[in-house]
Amino acid sequence: QLQASGGGLVQVGDSLRLSCDASGRTFNTFVIGWFRQAPGKEREFVAIRRSGDSPYYAASVKGRLTMSRDGAKNTFYLQMESLKPEDTAVYYCAITNRVLAGSIYYYSSPARYSVWGQGTQVTVSS
Repeated sequence: QLQASGGGLVQVGDSLRLSCDASGRTFNTFVIGWFRQAPGKEREFVAIRRSGDSPYYAASVKGRLTMSRDGAKNTFYLQMESLKPEDTAVYYCAITNRVLAGSIYYYSSPARYSVWGQGTQVTVSS
């Protein structure tokens, strides 16, 4: 299981860092994904990273979000800058060890992931 945390209520333009604790799982190769789901909308990817590759970001967040990892803690982070009201959603992290070569965009679908965190609410108030 993954443990996502770090959400909260912030103002427009503020920053947040979400954490995804994967210490209960160890994979040599993996794809880690961050997704979000706003009320009444489908779950959408915001950032994904395949082990050994650079992160890939959704166009709506590119330049404002940054993925990172603390290997010693096996914890993944999503640094969120310049938050907007449209960033309001429940944010989830997910991971899979079924790693395929080819386009990273394959992993933009939630269906590619076998393990999910419980979600953390991010609310951006104007």
